[in-house]
Amino acid sequence: MQEFSLRKKTLLETSHLISYWDFQEEAGRDRVACGAYPYKLKEMGGPIERVTDRVGEKYGVRMVPGKWFMIPRAQCPALDIHGPQAQLTLLAWIKREPKTVQTGECQAVAGLWDESRRKRQYCLFIDLQIHNSKDQAGGHVSSIGGPTPGHPYCMDAAIGKTPINLDQWHYLAFTYDGEYARVYLNGNLDSRDSFNPYLYKGGLFDAGPEGADFTVGAVDRSGEMGNWYTGLLGGLALFNRALPESEIRRAGKI
Repeated sequence: MQEFSLRKKTLLETSHLISYWDFQEEAGRDRVACGAYPYKLKEMGGPIERVTDRVGEKYGVRMVPGKWFMIPRAQCPALDIHGPQAQLTLLAWIKREPKTVQTGECQAVAGLWDESRRKRQYCLFIDLQIHNSKDQAGGHVSSIGGPTPGHPYCMDAAIGKTPINLDQWHYLAFTYDGEYARVYLNGNLDSRDSFNPYLYKGGLFDAGPEGADFTVGAVDRSGEMGNWYTGLLGGLALFNRALPESEIRRAGKI
């Protein structure tokens, strides 16, 4: 009989779950999701270490610059959330570690976000370094795929107020309900004037079949992979519904 952690059981009982990756597989293997869509995260850049520093599950993974997970777009159609009525919730359990490469770049946790080809849709980041912010969680959204008009980059994001410190487990949530993007830290809305909640009524970009792949730990920008997330990842879940704060808190219990 298959055993479920409390977290996995709770997530599977929460409606509109697309996929939940618990990262229990050994390094060198695809990480297979549970939920409605058992999509397979493929290791890129070499084997990704499995670790026993845990939060809610027996294992997690250590993400370092040069390594990331990816699902080709054609193999994950349910993750292609787009249109004026698009809704989503992305949950991640993270433990940041000091950057091994000091690039000055932000860190991408997961999403459909290809800056090189202007195929941005949604992505959870840390340390966006825009709007006088640093080290906070940021939920990027785009209805146009390219940079925000008048800027070299996309500037549209819900950005929290609280810096996410290193070497401690945190539970992040990023939601979009078709009108507002929001980011939550450890089950609570990390409110910040003008930026969380962040008003964005444009919906999410429809990049079509040639849009962004789903990536974890990095995104494609400037013609190559970058924006490396450095640290542990103890779980990743995606819903095609904007969960309210009460359900986010419940889903984060371990």
